[in-house]
Amino acid sequence: MPNTRPPLERMMRIHAVIAAGKHPNATTLARELEVTTKTIQRDLEFMRDRMNLPLEYVAAHNGYVYTEEVDSFPTLQISEGELFALLVAEKALQQYRGTPFEKRLVGAFRKLARSLPDTVSLNLAEWEQSISFRTTAEPVLNLPVMDTLAKAVQKRRQLLISYRKPASRKPEERVIDPCHLANVNGDWYLFAYDHLRNAVRTFVPARIQSAEPTGKTFTPPAKFALEKQLRDSFGIHSRDGDYAVVLRFTELVADYIREKRWHPSQELVELPDGMVELRLRLGSLQEVERWVLGWGGAATVIAPPELVASVRAAAERILAGGGAGEQG
Repeated sequence: MPNTRPPLERMMRIHAVIAAGKHPNATTLARELEVTTKTIQRDLEFMRDRMNLPLEYVAAHNGYVYTEEVDSFPTLQISEGELFALLVAEKALQQYRGTPFEKRLVGAFRKLARSLPDTVSLNLAEWEQSISFRTTAEPVLNLPVMDTLAKAVQKRRQLLISYRKPASRKPEERVIDPCHLANVNGDWYLFAYDHLRNAVRTFVPARIQSAEPTGKTFTPPAKFALEKQLRDSFGIHSRDGDYAVVLRFTELVADYIREKRWHPSQELVELPDGMVELRLRLGSLQEVERWVLGWGGAATVIAPPELVASVRAAAERILAGGGAGEQG
């Protein structure tokens, strides 16, 4: 057998003829497909030995038949390592549960599963019990609103939304051009041009109470790019300055810090007694403040002074029973 893989299209045509019960042989197939009989013989061997198709030559018919029913041609050839990676991806996609993307993603994976040989599909089912993803907090989503947002981003449709800002009791009406819908660290965000602010703003879909097309379309801002928008962010907040952040972690949590890449700019500095120092270059301090507070006494802010002061003030409010404050 040659090293190169036989053309898939030709084998699919061979499969169609055999599945139709026409009992073709190498000679008739070679004539129909305009190749040599040796080429057809290699194709048939590949289909039988590598694709595990129940292919058999029957002398009484002077041709090939399937000895068992074949529902579909196994067009997808996949290694065990690739299959495991596919399973990991499928499990990771659980974060899209309840969104307009769920049905499409499930449909895509079902098509992939149907195209796999039975033996590989069986392995997929066995592995399903050995790996999983968990999240402690799932975002609450208004599915009709999410569907409207997704379609508006795709079709470049302008929207009129009713949006409630953090800590506000009454929503505001905004006309927006939805540029990008993103899942950042498990939470959904809409990046849209806000006609009231004349700039790209970040909206939380869970706070959008209604969304209706205005009947207009738009052209995305030429300067908008999500990577550029969030380049210096610790989450989704846009740049409001330039901060050299230095955080120190105790030995108790130092391994957790070493085991993740928290930001593209990060530098780790090993300190005595098993401690570690995390250095970041950020354009906003709002999200890193909340993150630091989550580590409790295991994290100490060394710089910048603004972050030292804001974390101290938040900790004092917590002790006083006033909470860490709401940030928009």
